[in-house]
Amino acid sequence: MYRPSSYRKRRRLNKGKFFTFLLCVAVFITVVTLAVKGKLPFMPEELAAKNTPSASPSGTTTPAPTPWPTPEPMPEGSSDPEVLDVSWQDPAVFTGAMAFSEAKKTFVKKDDSTLDYWVFQNGNPIDYTAQDSIHFGAPEEYADMKGVTAFRGNNYRDSAAYGTRTVTDKKLEIVWTHDLGAISAENSYWPGTGWTGQPLLVNWPDDVRKMMNIQSEFKEKDLVEVIYPTLDGNIYFLDLTTGKPTRDKIQVGFPMKGTGLVDPRGYPILYTGMGLNENGGKFTEFKYMMFNLIDQTPLYSIMGRDPVAFRKWGAFDSSAMVDKKTDTFIEAAENGLVYRVKLNTNFNKEAGAIAISPQLTKYRYKDSTNVELGIENSAAFHKNYMYFCDNGGIFQCLDLNTLMPVWTYDVGDDTDSTAVIEETAGGVFLYTANQVDKRSQESKKAENCNIRKFNALTGELIWQKDYSCLYNFYINGGSLGTPLLGKDDISEMIIFPICFTGSTSDGSMVALNKETGEEIWNRKLSAYSWSSPVGIKSTDGKTYGIFCDFAGMMHLFDPKTGKDLNTVSLGRNVESSPAVYNDMIVVGSYAQKIFGVKIK
Repeated sequence: MYRPSSYRKRRRLNKGKFFTFLLCVAVFITVVTLAVKGKLPFMPEELAAKNTPSASPSGTTTPAPTPWPTPEPMPEGSSDPEVLDVSWQDPAVFTGAMAFSEAKKTFVKKDDSTLDYWVFQNGNPIDYTAQDSIHFGAPEEYADMKGVTAFRGNNYRDSAAYGTRTVTDKKLEIVWTHDLGAISAENSYWPGTGWTGQPLLVNWPDDVRKMMNIQSEFKEKDLVEVIYPTLDGNIYFLDLTTGKPTRDKIQVGFPMKGTGLVDPRGYPILYTGMGLNENGGKFTEFKYMMFNLIDQTPLYSIMGRDPVAFRKWGAFDSSAMVDKKTDTFIEAAENGLVYRVKLNTNFNKEAGAIAISPQLTKYRYKDSTNVELGIENSAAFHKNYMYFCDNGGIFQCLDLNTLMPVWTYDVGDDTDSTAVIEETAGGVFLYTANQVDKRSQESKKAENCNIRKFNALTGELIWQKDYSCLYNFYINGGSLGTPLLGKDDISEMIIFPICFTGSTSDGSMVALNKETGEEIWNRKLSAYSWSSPVGIKSTDGKTYGIFCDFAGMMHLFDPKTGKDLNTVSLGRNVESSPAVYNDMIVVGSYAQKIFGVKIK
């Protein structure tokens, strides 16, 4: 039947829906009001206080807040040198009250040997069930902000360079330096920056930069901040362009050998671990520290002297990682534990405040074929899989959502070099290399450094390339730097530095074909390199390489041939790994300086 356009069908009033609508309106108004007043139930009290008037309007009823998760309390630290003075040579102890042999689970490896493992919360073994599912994405998705925010940039550990540059002159020029100090310990001396010691180069979002305690001359600048934990016990904050301090240093007081981490979400949190707990005869607890970078105050610390660990040595040389989707911090430690930490982060930009409430879950293991624990390399991550190797040579793939081993492989020796992940149309692969350490201690002769490619999902060995290396106590032969994974115009190769291939002062750098493991080139180095080489791509599409060595030289080289294009002296041994932002390289050396080097 025809009806004119002005006709509207009359609808019967649904009282239930009408009252539901009114309730929704009331809830919406309430939420908006609470948000303005800083009284949302999920907001911690210390954050809400900064955004709350001194007096509430008369007659207003404040709803009961939802309890914020309770952090695991940090254990009370000791000041007793008899407790704190431990050695990396002290063996692991697998007995005692915290052994929990009855609670172990057993993983049977392909060769029928076994790996026992436990999961702990609040000091007790548990049957673990993850509350949320970790799933790291592609490496280019790791961070939400510009820069190099982690060791080797992302979860695949495949790049320490960010941005663009135009290379025309093929020259290196030191444009600034910043002085560092040194720390003395028992029978050792720690100057400048150490292994792996890569700086972080962070282009902060405008709103975050402006709320920080950065000096006024940098507040309005599109600042790229150099953040550098060093061996002299300080964390430095510098302007990438000039090397000038952007704010005061954080004085930790004890050496930091490894690389820090800035939260990939653009949150103002710095994570960094201590590599030594001694300074001039004074001892402290080993800590992995978390700092509020709004005002540089401590947020939380994980103690390396952990009661559930089999090993007393509690250093943190490994660089951690944060899964931004689940708010989870993950770190592998030299005490032999893997920490999966729910941070419960609350970042209130309006109030200019950040808080965390960490809850720790710990994975512990004991291999039936090797009792040497301690993880010094930085773990790599593919989706829910974590890859790391220990001082005994047990390379392990761990499922982060079950905290159960997926596969293991005995690489034969201590491995400090971080594995690199490559995802291709043909599969997901790992590249790794070990040292010459315990094998030479036992045989008293040269042994092989083994470079390997694995199927990351199955643990299948794809190929292996061996290089004979000498052994030197404290300074091991083999590969310690993380390899340069070729991309774009050098996508067929992967480049490894190798120490002591002829003497205990020299080395080699080799480029291997990714598919076959065969050499593309082999360059003899007069000075060995612990530093991790970096690939940088020019705007004309050509890739260049950067590496540093024991003699204190920084090399700009052609990765297709291995030949130097230019060099510049950084004074003394460079163990640290460089990071690159646009045309600026930053690295520290034993010369007790941080260097800003321009690529021209």
